[in-house]
Amino acid sequence: MTTPRVLWTPPADARAATALGRFADACERRSGRRFADYDDLWRWSIGDGLEECWAAIWDEFDVVSSTPYDSVLDRRVMPGARWFTGSRLNYAEHVCRMADGRDDEVAMVGISQSRPRVEVTWAQLVDQVRRARAGLVRLGVGEGDRVAAYLPNVPETVVAFLATSSLGAIWTSCAPEFGVQAVLDRFRQVEPTVLLAVDGYRYGRRDVSRRDELAAIQAGLPSLAATVCLPYLAAPGASTSPTDDAPADAPDVVPGVAPGVVAWSELLADDPAPLEFAHVAADHPLYVLYSSGTTGLPKPIVHGHGGILLEHLKTLGLHADMTADDVFFWFTTTGWMMWNYLVSGLLHGARLVTFDGDPNHDGPSTLWQLAADEGITWFGGGAPYYSACQRAGLRPSDEFDLSLVRAVGSTGAPLTADAFRWIHDHVAPDALISPISGGTDVCSAFVGGSPLTQVWEGEIPCSYLGAAVAAFDESGHSIVGGQGELVITEPMPSMPVGFWGDTDGTRYRAAYFEHFPGVWRHGDWITITERGSCIISGRSDATLNRGGVRVGTAEIYRVVEGVDGVADSLVVHLEGDGADDPGELVLFVSLDDGRELDEALTTAIRSTVRSGLSPRHVPDRVHHVRAVPTTLSGKKLELPVKKVLLGVDPGEAASRGALKDPAAFDEIVELAVTERKRSLRRD
Repeated sequence: MTTPRVLWTPPADARAATALGRFADACERRSGRRFADYDDLWRWSIGDGLEECWAAIWDEFDVVSSTPYDSVLDRRVMPGARWFTGSRLNYAEHVCRMADGRDDEVAMVGISQSRPRVEVTWAQLVDQVRRARAGLVRLGVGEGDRVAAYLPNVPETVVAFLATSSLGAIWTSCAPEFGVQAVLDRFRQVEPTVLLAVDGYRYGRRDVSRRDELAAIQAGLPSLAATVCLPYLAAPGASTSPTDDAPADAPDVVPGVAPGVVAWSELLADDPAPLEFAHVAADHPLYVLYSSGTTGLPKPIVHGHGGILLEHLKTLGLHADMTADDVFFWFTTTGWMMWNYLVSGLLHGARLVTFDGDPNHDGPSTLWQLAADEGITWFGGGAPYYSACQRAGLRPSDEFDLSLVRAVGSTGAPLTADAFRWIHDHVAPDALISPISGGTDVCSAFVGGSPLTQVWEGEIPCSYLGAAVAAFDESGHSIVGGQGELVITEPMPSMPVGFWGDTDGTRYRAAYFEHFPGVWRHGDWITITERGSCIISGRSDATLNRGGVRVGTAEIYRVVEGVDGVADSLVVHLEGDGADDPGELVLFVSLDDGRELDEALTTAIRSTVRSGLSPRHVPDRVHHVRAVPTTLSGKKLELPVKKVLLGVDPGEAASRGALKDPAAFDEIVELAVTERKRSLRRD
């Protein structure tokens, strides 16, 4: 492999000036070893120093536990490893303690198209958590009960989550963009006691009521004892900030919502109860996240207090070098694990900027204007967003003052080399570019950026401490310099406690450990370079294998979306009947405004794939679609589309409530029906 261009190099004083560098020094003192560089430290952290590294993270961030832990790791096996056994702690306590001595400093800023800007100070945050906690207790919530949220990315949602966590109750959430069935497919599995919801929201300039959906969700959850509604759309333009004191005559119902629904102001009514924290075991459930659910019921993935706390202290505190001086933003919704990741910025005292609405509301520069206005230092978004900015010809650093941006994060899909260059050239030339890859399964990342590691164009800089990342070939042997299955060979604290309702662990083992026994198989293709950096090439269960040449779908997208006029793409491989039949490669493309899929553009796409990737992966069919169908978190529907093309009923292939734009999926369904009719006529 040729060595790509270096876009960023750590400053000469990085070892002394960053938390990760100081942590390396602390690990040297603990272990009696010398670490020549980050790679040396990482190898120790996944080898002989695995337990010592996590113990050092516990000490580095002064984790509070009412009882000392008996062992860091009781069994070094997967599945079945248990971390920090004997400890009793609480995630929310570690957030709220960051308020000490900072009462008047701003902890959160809420930006929304449904209401004016909201500021929440640290003192107000702690007070609102106290009130919400007392309100949940009045509604009957106790340790182990589930609190479900149908709420947007606003400060109130953070307050409710921390209040739930403080009780030892279990949080779970869906974004209000989710349809009724998608919500019920998730929440029914965990049987919540209380539902928190909004009456609607504004997306751009369009009001979207959710009152009928809320009523249907309530009716579909017989476990509910109470529902709390935040009047987010009921009074447009009026501040419903969680910093406002609840009025003494707060209404018991929300206008336009079913009688008996508790108003948010009533939940937060003044209560003399002090803020306390239930100290629970490290593996006590903190929240339940869900797999995409595009086919079948989403997997309810249970994460524990200790695992998430330690993982996010490490990932954000060391690899992101996040401190109380940072202003942290990630474009996300509450239905994506990146919301949970964003909230953990509070563990380090950073100011959060939450955003709810259309990121193109004021044009493609909306979020860059936000970054300038709020003084964001740590900016995160999905990889397709940066590619879209690049294709639109944006130059944010020419238009806005982005001088405070010191790091740019990316996830959700592989970040292309072109997008790397664009961020470096047109956003912040001195910023650390940190594309991360992990997922809902661990609510974190296995690989990403590091303040001690160079950034090479088109490559994720390093594997994270304590994450034993490897590329396995089909025989289960580790390889370097070639594409293999992304695996994790040693346990991590944030691996799931389990799946909800999976009492014997059958579903959990089948999801990660059947392919390589005792090794976590993540389902991505990865190439690890001799430099320790890596390249993610898409899902291994969506591999394009033609004539024995395998490429990841991300490689196709990188090439196809580099063709002038192509805005987005999705590819599927319909396998042939045998070695002599390579099957069909079907490509769907959405185009820039004003472009048509004529013969010249089709030829350009095919020739670019032939020369830039492989002659064997030239698409057999190219279709123009209005938009590429994705999940609500932006993942392309490769497998559901493949199933539809193979004749599977669309309702079985994908759950419409889990789709960002169901009409985009419908368009491909119609194409599939048309193609099958043509095939029958030919036969």
